[in-house]
Amino acid sequence: MGDLLIRNISEAMKRDIAEAAQRSGNSLSDEAKELLREALHRKTGAKPETATVYNAIRAAFVSENAVDDEFAAMMDEIEVARKKDFGRPFEDFE
Repeated sequence: MGDLLIRNISEAMKRDIAEAAQRSGNSLSDEAKELLREALHRKTGAKPETATVYNAIRAAFVSENAVDDEFAAMMDEIEVARKKDFGRPFEDFE
């Protein structure tokens, strides 16, 4: 994956994104990516990306109004475990 640096964002816009991230339980970066993804889909008419496990779990918590600090901590733990397993060779199932 690549990085993208966006310069000269107004403090008001950054604050709005941060507040949206707080409400949805996302990091500032994840919220900005989601906003960019949604805007791109609207502009191009592209179909949304396929669902990820993270999005499925998050949707389940959102539907129960349970997106809060506990949810964020749990998702951080899942992400740490996922990164630890990343690149690990597959086990031989024979």
